[in-house]
Amino acid sequence: MTFTRIAAFRLVTQQPEALLAFYAALGFAVGEARPIADAELAILGIVGAGTRWPMRLGEAVVELDHFDVPGRAYPTEANAASQCFQHFALVADDAAAAWTRARAVGATPISNDGPVTLPASSGGATAIKFRDPEGHPLELLQFPDAAAKGWRGTGLIGIDHSAIVIRDRSASEIFYTAHGLARGDVTLNRGQEQAALDGLHDPVADVVPMMPRAAPPHVELLHYRKPSGAQTAPVEVADVAATRIVWQGGAPALVRDPDGHLHQIGG
Repeated sequence: MTFTRIAAFRLVTQQPEALLAFYAALGFAVGEARPIADAELAILGIVGAGTRWPMRLGEAVVELDHFDVPGRAYPTEANAASQCFQHFALVADDAAAAWTRARAVGATPISNDGPVTLPASSGGATAIKFRDPEGHPLELLQFPDAAAKGWRGTGLIGIDHSAIVIRDRSASEIFYTAHGLARGDVTLNRGQEQAALDGLHDPVADVVPMMPRAAPPHVELLHYRKPSGAQTAPVEVADVAATRIVWQGGAPALVRDPDGHLHQIGG
């Protein structure tokens, strides 16, 4: 089974009207609701019905799934190094301006003191991590060389990657390589800028890009050497923390990586 291209990200919501309004205010184009097919609900192991709202940002697709039988809310004890932590990174032409807009419509910060410019050894981007009104973590990214990376436009432009916290770097690299992704250049992120970005004390993290054949978006593995993230229960599909990466093509299936992050095939 090869992960060739990320087709969409799926977020679970228990408050669809509020979350749709939030993402629309950020600049996402929101589509009409439609029922989730019974065959897909069976693959997901969902009891009862579900509804999906598609949203688009540039070429990227994010979908909100609401299930009639709700799971757990996003765990309030989770932090940026917790195993359930998974965000997608929104590329902005001006991270500070985008953060001002996001905060005005209900975003809450993970980072300390607003957008942070990382050192060149960590990529040199200006970034801030935050949560949407239901707790899903997000990141704003402003690249110093955006045009060279192919990002052009104003406001929010698209999605660069989905970042997930992992415990065993070797096992995760083996999993993603076996599914067709190639490892990019690894960075070791640390120092006061990384601490401010993560809202953590003295973090040290390996950041491992895993690139599908068609990117962006790609997957980014966050391996925290320290600190250990706040412990949370393993996610179930209907939980708000159960973000799914949807991969184009292949026989429909639901797959977990070694840390329990969810991948949906053939969505």
